[in-house]
Order: sequence, then structure tokens, then C-alpha cells
Amino acid sequence: MKKLLMIILLALLSFPVLAQDDLFIIFELMHVDNEQEGDYAQTEQFWKKIHAQRAADGSIVGWDLWSLLPGGEDQGYQYATATLFDSAEKMFAPVDYMKYAKAAYPDMSDEDLNKRLWSAGKTRDLAVRTYLHELASTTGGEEMKVGTVAYMDYMKAPMDGFDAYETAEKTLFQPMHQKMVDNGSKSYWGLLRIMIPFGSDTYASHMTVNMFKNVKQALSANAFDPDLSEDQIKKINEAMQTRDMKFVYMATLIEMVR
Repeated sequence: MKKLLMIILLALLSFPVLAQDDLFIIFELMHVDNEQEGDYAQTEQFWKKIHAQRAADGSIVGWDLWSLLPGGEDQGYQYATATLFDSAEKMFAPVDYMKYAKAAYPDMSDEDLNKRLWSAGKTRDLAVRTYLHELASTTGGEEMKVGTVAYMDYMKAPMDGFDAYETAEKTLFQPMHQKMVDNGSKSYWGLLRIMIPFGSDTYASHMTVNMFKNVKQALSANAFDPDLSEDQIKKINEAMQTRDMKFVYMATLIEMVR
């Protein structure tokens, strides 16, 4: 028990100091049955205008809707939404959705708005919700827009190994990704830590996200320089031992609010 408490304490202490310009994300995975596809699309169109009102008053930075592959009903989830914030306080703050719904749909009655707000659950199963903090990212790169393709990698690092894994990503892999952004073969790379849920029984502890302007660029990308030295290859192999890659989704951006 003492050892377990020490591991938890070390993991908690390794959380970075939160800066004002940090990026925080509520990431939600949706399970949508085949017969729900049409209704779910209408639901997200309804909510898109509400999120636009939230972005307009600065309570969120933006909102994205992604379609996921593999996407089969027995392969996890078919869609994901990402709500972006510029502070942890905003991310965890309660939201008066009715206020934003009235602003988005001023001609609808309160009764009709309530029905639409509460009907979302009938069109999809909001299966997983995680709260993330971006720890590192590339700079520059092509602006994200509808049609952007991303690889979303779920990583699991041991609770007493967060620092080793994050250091490897930042010092070894981030420069490689930045080089790809600089030469135009990638739009973005980011490392995110899952803040909640937290603990040894969680499925993953981190996510890495690689974005490309289209499918062709995503499929042709090569993360590693073919001219790496033996020492660099050794360091990469050692870094890969700091985490377990649990699952990778290929995602396409189909709606966004900024």
C-alpha cells in the first residue's frame, strides 16, 4: 500500500504547472449504430450552432467533430467530439446550455429547445469522456480545416513512468515531428496527458495526435528519418519501451467551430 501511495504521489506531482495559454480538451467518443447515422448527423448540426455561441463569448476556443476508422460497430467508436478550452477552469466549469441554445435559436420555444437538448442521447451513446491537457506541440504547419486527417494514438505509461515517457516524446520525437511540419509533410503533432480519468486501471494515460491535410499525405508520411544513426535508433527503441501503444484511430474532421 505504501508503494502504491508513493507511485500515485509521484504521478500527481509530475503534472505540469498550468499556464494561461495552455490548451485543454474535453474529448468524447461516440458509439453510433448504423440506423442512428442520419439522426446523429442532425443532432450534431443542432449542437454546432450552440458551440458557436460558446466560442463567440470566449467560454470555449472551439469544437470539432471527427469521424473515426475503423468505425465498425464491434470495433469501438464511430465519432469523436473535441471541445477546446484555454484554461482548466473553463473546462471544468458548469455550462448553461439553455442560455446558449436560446442565443443560437431565438425563434424556438423553451419547450422545443428542451426537447432538442435532451434528445441527443437517442441518436448516440456518449461512451467515453476524457479531460486532456496538451503538454507539447509543433509550431507552424497548415491550418486545420474540414477534411484534415489525424492519427489519434492512445498511449499507456506506468504511473511512476510519466516523466520518462513525456521526456522521451518532447526531447526525441517532437523535433522529428517539427522537422516534418517544417518540410510540409505534416500539419501538426501534439502530446496530451489525460487528466481525468486517472489511475492504474485506466485504459490510457496519454494521447499523441498527428494531423495531415488529407488522406494521401497521411498514408505517405514517414515519422523517422531514413538516415538515423545507430545511436539515434537505439534511443528510439528505448523510448518506445516507456509506453504501450494501446490503439490508433484514423480520424477525419467533418465539422468545426472556431
